[in-house]
Amino acid sequence: MAHATIYMGVTIPQFLRGAGRICPAHSALTVLRHSAFCYCTVNGTLKSKRKMDHLERTASNFRQEVISQAKVCGITNESETVKRLRLAIANKDFTFKAGQWVDFFIPGVSVVGGFSMCSSPGLLEREGILELAVKYTAHPPAHWIHTECTLDSEVALRVGADLHGYREGKGNAYKMGTVKLYYSAKNTKELLFKKNILGLMNAFPGKITCRFHVTQQSSQICEELQPYVTEGRISEKDLEKHVSKDTLWYICGPPPMIESISKLLYNVGVPRNCVFFEKWW
Repeated sequence: MAHATIYMGVTIPQFLRGAGRICPAHSALTVLRHSAFCYCTVNGTLKSKRKMDHLERTASNFRQEVISQAKVCGITNESETVKRLRLAIANKDFTFKAGQWVDFFIPGVSVVGGFSMCSSPGLLEREGILELAVKYTAHPPAHWIHTECTLDSEVALRVGADLHGYREGKGNAYKMGTVKLYYSAKNTKELLFKKNILGLMNAFPGKITCRFHVTQQSSQICEELQPYVTEGRISEKDLEKHVSKDTLWYICGPPPMIESISKLLYNVGVPRNCVFFEKWW
C-alpha cells in the first residue's frame, strides 16, 4: 500500500494503571508517579474554561504500563528553536514503535509533557538510547528543556499512541510502499534532520521522496537543498496529484495547519478514513 506523508510537527489513556508494580531505583520517579496520579485524579473531575493540557486531551488514548526513569546524556541545538535530547533509558522493558510518543515527567514540574521520538527503535535496542526533538514554547515542559535541563538531569517516560491502540484493537497491519514527504517550516534552518532525509532519499531512490516548503526564507538556499525546496505553503495542487485509493495521509503539526491540510485533502476527494493526525495544543 502506498503511503503519502505530510509532516510539519504530534498525540495519547488510562493513566498509571499498574504503576504500583514498577519499582524505580531512585525516589524521583516515585514522586513523579504520585504527583502525576494525583494530578490526573483531581483534574479528571473538574471542568474549566481553560485550555486542556496534554494528559487531559489524550486521556482516552492507549498507553503502555511501563514507566522508566531516564537520564539526559546529550543536548544538541538542532536549530535556533529546537533542542535534541539524548536520553539513557533505565528500564530494559521500555520499548516503542516508530510514530509513537512519550509522556514526559519532570521533577518539580506539575505539567506533564508529550513529545515524539526522533530516534529509531533500533537505537534503543542497541544502545538503550532514545532521542527527542523539542521546539521552544512557554509550555512548562518545553520551557524546562530549553532553560533548565542539563546533562544528567533525571526524568521519567511512558509510551503512548492513539494509532498503536487502533491497530491492536482492529488487527490492522500496514506495509510501507512508497513515501512522499511534504515538510514545511519557516526557513531552511528550521528544516530539522534535512540531511538525514536527503540520505534516505539517496538510499531508497523512488521509494522515499521529499519536498521541502519554506514560508519565510530570507537568505539564499544552499545548492544541495535547492532542487527539493519550494517557497510557499503546501497547496491543494501539490497534494491532488498523489490522491489514489491506496494512499494514506499522515499529518503532523499545529491544529490550524492540520485543519487546513485536512480540508484540502477532503476537497480533492480523499476519504476521511485515509487521513490520520493528532492534535496536541
